[in-house]
Amino acid sequence: MDKKLRFGILGCAGIAINEVMPAIQKSEYGLLAAVASRSLEKSRAVAEQFGIATAYGSYEELIDDAAIDAVYIPLPNHLHKEWAIRAMEAGKHVLCEKPMALNSAEAEEMAAAAKRTGVVLAEAFMYRHHPRWHRIKEIIESGELGQLRVIRGAFTFNNAEDLDNIRVQPEWGGGSLYDVGCYPISAARFILGQEPEAITVHAQFSQKHHGVDMMAAGVMEFADGLALTFDCGMWAEPRQLLEIVGSEGRIDIPHAFTVGDDEDASYTVTIRGESRVEGREDKADPYVMEVDDLAKAVFGMQPQRFSPEDAIQGMRILEAALTSARERRRISLK
Repeated sequence: MDKKLRFGILGCAGIAINEVMPAIQKSEYGLLAAVASRSLEKSRAVAEQFGIATAYGSYEELIDDAAIDAVYIPLPNHLHKEWAIRAMEAGKHVLCEKPMALNSAEAEEMAAAAKRTGVVLAEAFMYRHHPRWHRIKEIIESGELGQLRVIRGAFTFNNAEDLDNIRVQPEWGGGSLYDVGCYPISAARFILGQEPEAITVHAQFSQKHHGVDMMAAGVMEFADGLALTFDCGMWAEPRQLLEIVGSEGRIDIPHAFTVGDDEDASYTVTIRGESRVEGREDKADPYVMEVDDLAKAVFGMQPQRFSPEDAIQGMRILEAALTSARERRRISLK
């Protein structure tokens, strides 16, 4: 199939330049067609870097370009809803960075716009597109681990000295839960194929960082006593992991969320004390697969892998997590 989904990039954020734009160029079904910035000088420099034919000095110009099929939105969280809806109303498919919105109400508006306009709207949780997760889910569903008992996740890094970073702007959707806590929360839902019943979170809100949650730790409750325990932060030694523990064994996944094409995607499966390493051959760029999965859904080659409704539920959980942390109480999600 020679058809390509022509992408326009709405903004020149680091995630776009370092990950998604190269992924579109490497993808089978995506084509990098245009880039926009509020600074034409900046968009022209990025266009030259990637060999893109068209650069715009405003987001509106890119959205109005009839030659663009899909828009990737790496803008700060508070701008996701506005520009996603404007793009969808212009007939563009949308790949929007996570978290999809500031809250579930905004996510619902975005999902309604996708339904109304007949376009595909996808949240850019790239890790779920990596092939190793298919195998991990197979192992769990096979019963090899026995009865699942607990999932443990962590995602931390340290940018506490960068006081101007968008991640520490509360009105822009800053904070560790929205930035990295969303990963273990998403992963537990994905692995289990079910939604949590309640969540309790304790956080460190820092006035130095405009009052956002710089660190958080929590418990997310599922049916039958199963739980995710997790911590996340922007004020700690960099680390990320996911551990899935059953009555008969466990899976340990280092670099659980950001493993790339040239990195070790292996994980360890331990059953009754005997360990084996899997995933060494799962070399893949999850950003490339994310792009191709969107294009395949647009072209009718496969159903959309993760629906906007999944993103809405994810936002409901993040809202509850923040409420729990602020009010120091358990929040029911039923």
